[in-house]
Amino acid sequence: MRLLFIRFSSIGDIVFTTPAIRCAKQQIPGAEIHFLTKTSMKSVTEANPYIDQFHYFDKDINATIETLKQCNFDYIIDLHNNFRTYRIKKALGVPALSYQKLSIQKILLTKLHLNFMPQRHIADRCVDTLKTLGVVNDGKGMDYFVPSQVQLKSSDIPTSHQAGYIAIVIGASFASKKLPVNQLQDLCTLIPYPIILIGGKDDAEEGLAIAAIDSTKIYNACGKFNLHESALLVQQSKTVISHDTGFLYIACAFHKKTVAIWGATSPALQVAPYYATADTANSVEMYHNAIVSGMNCQPCSNYGTKQCPQGHFGCMRQQNIRAIADKAIQYYLS
Repeated sequence: MRLLFIRFSSIGDIVFTTPAIRCAKQQIPGAEIHFLTKTSMKSVTEANPYIDQFHYFDKDINATIETLKQCNFDYIIDLHNNFRTYRIKKALGVPALSYQKLSIQKILLTKLHLNFMPQRHIADRCVDTLKTLGVVNDGKGMDYFVPSQVQLKSSDIPTSHQAGYIAIVIGASFASKKLPVNQLQDLCTLIPYPIILIGGKDDAEEGLAIAAIDSTKIYNACGKFNLHESALLVQQSKTVISHDTGFLYIACAFHKKTVAIWGATSPALQVAPYYATADTANSVEMYHNAIVSGMNCQPCSNYGTKQCPQGHFGCMRQQNIRAIADKAIQYYLS
């Protein structure tokens, strides 16, 4: 059976699809797994051993459709479910199984703060999409694979950090999902252990400002490493503090304990840190959600916004930085 999985973006959302991909590959006899994503997202799945063939979409959806028509798929597994995937499904004309996007429920939650979301994580709902094919969740959590040729040299990590460090992911796709720099500085001050700041080139300047408070304890890796190399920094850490961003879920895939800091978005959107069943055996605590209680306007967005719609940004400015530091220290020492 030849299956086309579709998820165009983003990093975290693609990581959410990995249990469904793995379960399909392992549970459907003879399954041949194809995966379609944006060219810009190639790195996220390029080393996934459960995917047999990759397809990439850049700008020309018609050219992509013509390529896909040559593959003669038995099913399309649509884990994005938008207008582009509708065009692909219609053009290919084969049976399709589509992820329940719950757009109405998300609007009610973020705009009217009426919670009708099912108590079922997005990763589970991705697997649910395959239930008519007899696929069930194997409980092994999410996957992230780094190509074997990608390695970190010992010189990539300061000597002072090689015995262990806390990774802090300082970036996010929107400002309303990020702690202000001064609070990140306070957080680093409260942590008495080595810290590596994780982020892209857009985060490098803020990383410099944060690291400046203690350049020995804090190493600013923002913009110095590609996605896979940064993922290895996460994998080699003792624990991870992160906003709601792709590296939070990569950390989960690596079975790292995490402190998730929530601003404009919320675990109520069913995007909390997600782990393998074995990780939480014997009631082991793998994550902590740092979220300000009593914020009636949270979540205000499904993905985040450029600025707080209310102007006060209380969901981040009122975060208990001491509690976040204490929880990270607890995980570091466990």
